[in-house]
Amino acid sequence: MFNHPSLSILAICAKDRPELESFFDYLQSMAHVKLVLEKATPVDLSPYDVVISTDTSEGEEKIESLEQFAAAGGGWLKLVYQSTRPLSEIFGVQPGQIGPAAELRVLFDDPDHPLATRLPDAVYLQGVYHPLELTAEDTELILYADWHYQHFPMLVARMAGKGKVACTTLQAYRHPVFQQILYRVVRYLAGASYGNQALGIGLLGYAPSVGQIHGLGVQNTPGLELRAACYLRPERLDRAQHAFPHIKTYVATDAFATDAGIDLVIIATPPNTHAELSAQMMAAGKHVVCEKPLALARRETDAMIAMADKQGVHLSCHQNRRWDVDYLAIQQALREGLIGELFYMETFVGGFHHPCGYWHSHDTISGGLTYDWGAHYLDWIVSLIPEPIHTVTGTRHKRVWHDVTNADQERIQLHFASGQEAEFMHSDIAALRKPKWYLLGTKGAIRGQWGDVVEYQPEPDVYFEEHHIPATEMPPDLTLYRRHTPGQIVTQKLAVPERQHFGFHRNIADHLLSGEPLTAPLAHSVQVVAILEAAARSAARGGTPEVLDG
Repeated sequence: MFNHPSLSILAICAKDRPELESFFDYLQSMAHVKLVLEKATPVDLSPYDVVISTDTSEGEEKIESLEQFAAAGGGWLKLVYQSTRPLSEIFGVQPGQIGPAAELRVLFDDPDHPLATRLPDAVYLQGVYHPLELTAEDTELILYADWHYQHFPMLVARMAGKGKVACTTLQAYRHPVFQQILYRVVRYLAGASYGNQALGIGLLGYAPSVGQIHGLGVQNTPGLELRAACYLRPERLDRAQHAFPHIKTYVATDAFATDAGIDLVIIATPPNTHAELSAQMMAAGKHVVCEKPLALARRETDAMIAMADKQGVHLSCHQNRRWDVDYLAIQQALREGLIGELFYMETFVGGFHHPCGYWHSHDTISGGLTYDWGAHYLDWIVSLIPEPIHTVTGTRHKRVWHDVTNADQERIQLHFASGQEAEFMHSDIAALRKPKWYLLGTKGAIRGQWGDVVEYQPEPDVYFEEHHIPATEMPPDLTLYRRHTPGQIVTQKLAVPERQHFGFHRNIADHLLSGEPLTAPLAHSVQVVAILEAAARSAARGGTPEVLDG
């Protein structure tokens, strides 16, 4: 697989600081980051690229050794936590007066700063208001907070001899965007380049919907450049070039694979071609993002991983539904412990409609009914219940739609090694839909009810036209149920974040260009294929449980 340059970090934390655990976990989630935790400054700092200092009580000798480390070319990040003790002059700042606890609106002083690429214009962070006071003209202001209609420094950096130092008084170490910023600062201190990097993107396959979405995602993501498209049908290529006039087009995959301007190939072809085309592109030295499902069988995913390892390239799956707002709301509710420990969940998609006439409805190409939406829903399940799966049970019905080869209904049941249970059902013969989400925890529950939305527009001849927005594209109505001490069940609407477009493409750019973690790890997409394959075996054998191997 593709490996980022190693980054060795020493974090010095003399006291137990639980609020830092989430940030340290974030750093350790990246394979190329080697994090060492110490309670005191060691004598030898040479093994490290960057030192993170979390206390303000170092003795003068230790401060001097850190100053010498930075001056010799190392990086030093100082995390000031509600302290007004003087800082080393090397930082070019001193802590100001500590103010009240507040939600701070924090922005980059330079919106075009390389560290700000693909991040929100403003981020809202909880913590105590604690500004920094600049004491040197060459101190670089990176982040400021709006406070009483003025800008106050909150994160700064400065050259120190051959190295760099940085300091911040912000304390929202659990906030995902602030974690990204701190990681980028660490890389910056280690000398990593944050110039005008760009990855050339080629689209292999151009269906009217999927190809357009990927093209727009690339076009709206700094660091990605759409350069080519390849498809067997010239009329589809004409559509691609009409939407994106600057791109090259190819009919043959061999010529497409040799285009030196393409760094990353997004494969958007039917599932039965994913493994072969991925292998061909990776053999040519291209990074690959493959549409879901990653493949149809575990032997195919094994071969794809082996090729990625051999060529030293990136491989992942387009799990864009990790950014659906209902999933994000449920994920946050579980992190906050709102329903206690999750032990049972059901998910559902479907209705009573004639299946489409495209390849999606034919199992030799698609893999089967659950290989489509199931690739998303099962990805949600393995993310929300990160435990080993013991057995998989699949059942199916073929009763109504005999013109297609997919089943009419399939159900997949998962039994986890730790006792949790989960179910996914896709039905094209469900006149009454089940809830999209049904989760039970030790302290409460969450239910997500489908929302049907119809849009009406005036039309002079027939008075009005109606347009149905697919229920799968609308956030469901999420309700939280909690048991209070007297025994009553109290309900409330679950908070849902704002919808963000093209999050998947930003995350791919963040990962490939700066090593930030993938939101949807490859291992989860591989596990989904293993579940789908086991469920198909189980259904073919009458619903007997299949022990999941890997």
